[in-house]
Amino acid sequence: MSVDTADVRTTNRRVIEQFRAGGEVEGMHRERLVLLTTTGRRSGKRRTVPMMYHRDGDRLLVVASNMGAAKHPGWYLNLIADSRVKVEVDGATFDGEALPLLGADYVRTWTELEKHYPFLVDHQAKARKAKRVIPIVELSEEDLG
Repeated sequence: MSVDTADVRTTNRRVIEQFRAGGEVEGMHRERLVLLTTTGRRSGKRRTVPMMYHRDGDRLLVVASNMGAAKHPGWYLNLIADSRVKVEVDGATFDGEALPLLGADYVRTWTELEKHYPFLVDHQAKARKAKRVIPIVELSEEDLG
């Protein structure tokens, strides 16, 4: 495991603990954070990651930018294998489904996200060099009825 990976894991553990404790999350805007739990595609273990989210009307969206890396983040690969997720946001927890946006919805939403988060332009440029399109994922509450 590289030092960078160890640092990210340590930071993620700290953020998850602080978020669940209900107080301030050191170095982050709590009101922009979601905890997303996916099932590991190889291990079958539940994995939780903190990340920024965006509200688009009633939709809760996350972006699999991976800071423009050549590969999708692990959490995204996990939800492609199993779209059932657990979402912790705004003091609520729910079981949900994670569905990538497609077509015109993706294009419209990406354009809107770039207006709110200009750093995504740089992430997309880096990803495109590796022939990767950055996914946008909608997290919706499962209909348990």
